[in-house]
Amino acid sequence: MRTFRLAVAALTVCAALSACGNQDAGGGTPTPTPTGAQPATSQPTPEPTAPPSTVDPAPTTPPTGPKPGGPSTPPGVGATTLSGTVQGGVEPNCVLLDGYLLLGGPRDVLKPGTRVEVTGRVEPGMMTTCQQGTPFVVSGANRS
Repeated sequence: MRTFRLAVAALTVCAALSACGNQDAGGGTPTPTPTGAQPATSQPTPEPTAPPSTVDPAPTTPPTGPKPGGPSTPPGVGATTLSGTVQGGVEPNCVLLDGYLLLGGPRDVLKPGTRVEVTGRVEPGMMTTCQQGTPFVVSGANRS
């Protein structure tokens, strides 16, 4: 009787293992490939494209002139002058003037609400903790 029980248990284990190994044929989840990627079930449909145009579109280059109210170039080489009213930024201790983030300079002059004229240089690639504005390194500031 003991041999019969062992044979039934062994057959049950073999049947369970063979069912686990054959999941791709059944409704189970697919097993991952050796690279870890799942097999594709369908190809994506390509998006429709417009027929090529025979007319050249207008160039999309941005204007090269200064922004209205933006910087003007003073006599110094590479220096820029901004003038306007200082505004507070969204982060503490961040001040802006016409969309430029003012970095450095006298903080007693560069207070929100003060009308100023600042001299410095634009540094568009500079990293800052402020969440807005193009960085502008201030070399001098005066109330106007």
